[in-house]
Amino acid sequence: MKFIYTLLLACFATATFAQQPTFITDSLDQYIKTGIKDWDIPGLAIAIVKDGKPVLIKGYGVRDLKTGAPVDENTLFMIASNSKLFTGTSLANLAYEKKINLNDPITKYFPNFSIYDKNASALLTVKDLMGHKIGTKTFQGDFTFWDSNLSSEEIMNRMRLMKPVYPFRQDFGYCNSCFLTAGEVIPKVTDQTWNQYVEENILKPLGMNNTYTVHKGMAQRLDVSKPYTNQFTGVITEIPYDNVDNLGPAASMISNVKDLAKWLTLQLDSGKYQGKQILPWEVLLTTRDVNTAISSRKNGESHFVDYGLGVFEADDAGKQVYWHTGGAFGFVSNVCFVPEEHLGIAILTNMDNQDFFELLRHQILNAYLGKPYQNLSKAALPRYQKAKADDIAKLKAEQARIGKEKPELALSAYAGTYHHPLYGDITISVSGKDLMVDMKTTQNLSAKMQYLDHSDWLMTYSNLGYGIYTTKFKMENGKVTGLTIPTNDFVEYDNYEFEKVN
Repeated sequence: MKFIYTLLLACFATATFAQQPTFITDSLDQYIKTGIKDWDIPGLAIAIVKDGKPVLIKGYGVRDLKTGAPVDENTLFMIASNSKLFTGTSLANLAYEKKINLNDPITKYFPNFSIYDKNASALLTVKDLMGHKIGTKTFQGDFTFWDSNLSSEEIMNRMRLMKPVYPFRQDFGYCNSCFLTAGEVIPKVTDQTWNQYVEENILKPLGMNNTYTVHKGMAQRLDVSKPYTNQFTGVITEIPYDNVDNLGPAASMISNVKDLAKWLTLQLDSGKYQGKQILPWEVLLTTRDVNTAISSRKNGESHFVDYGLGVFEADDAGKQVYWHTGGAFGFVSNVCFVPEEHLGIAILTNMDNQDFFELLRHQILNAYLGKPYQNLSKAALPRYQKAKADDIAKLKAEQARIGKEKPELALSAYAGTYHHPLYGDITISVSGKDLMVDMKTTQNLSAKMQYLDHSDWLMTYSNLGYGIYTTKFKMENGKVTGLTIPTNDFVEYDNYEFEKVN
């Protein structure tokens, strides 16, 4: 949940200003200022494109709480999974050029590639990988792959260890490593890496000159936002930048609203920008074709939700709406376009524990689609405030239990190496009255373990984004046999069970 202050460039197209809904012209600015304060968001940037022109490109709040540096239209944010449509578009373009077929089996390009089910591996196509339907749960494997020191090749190799919970091609299970694998087809059929292909074929032709395909070096760039969270403690805290360049085609891009307005304009003008055809219209259509049907049951005013090649799609008030969200620690974003309304919206924020970035999108959509006004932010705010208060109370209660009892065994009995078949090894060592966990597969991540009582330990990750949790060691005949490693469902929903090996 994520926000604060005000600022900079608001581009209002005078030719279209008078045609905008009253909410957009009279209320939106204050709505955002109030929202970022209510939802604890240091900074937010927004772009609205309508009828081929920018209605609003503006920054609010600050990109750095320490310096007070404001967010503006050029401020860089991680856009995470909003990278996926750039990958889907690239592969659709290669298919248009007859360099690949989206129905090619992935083993055509990676003969040794395998998922858990060997029979499904032989049938798995490039298109399947972008449809999130290999049978795994949403986010399955991401605690291993996110921020990891594994290479892209090693991530792909470990996918064979991800045991599915659904039949192949039956259910939607959002899969970052699948999108990585699809993107890695690009260097197999071109003389370019995924990064180079996206830059040369999309970013440069659009003039997205301040958009990058890698996280590395982000902290050194000019006008870049810091990442923040307030989860677990209720206090807005700066956290480390993620580095997921090894998952590049799924999640590694960095951008700003000024550049994303150009991307939206292309989406709304059949692949054109400033009168020039950047991408064939057929390519955009291919990305929007239904790849995976998620739901066909009525929910509110929507009757269906589907997934294309890196983009969700649904109906709203009789119009097709395309969107994707992106989440990295400290950042959540949304990019949305409604071709029938000639409307595009991009919202970038630097606080990961909030719903305002999505509520704002819906508030803007409601205004343009002519729905009766209801303040969505105010309606949802009490639930956020209660969750924050509950987090604070829970942490205080757990911290009050520290040091009142001693663990059943000497601390040295808990030390050693623990193994998980997908993640690999972690090591636990004694540090004074506590234990320290070295999360070897995850870059620069450790955790402190403090004994509470009743066999409970408080595990605090060095990166607050990963969380603060109560957990237990597994015991058998008076000996330590394993440990449950809790995960933040922002990364993966299921905890990891590690076995003590020495």
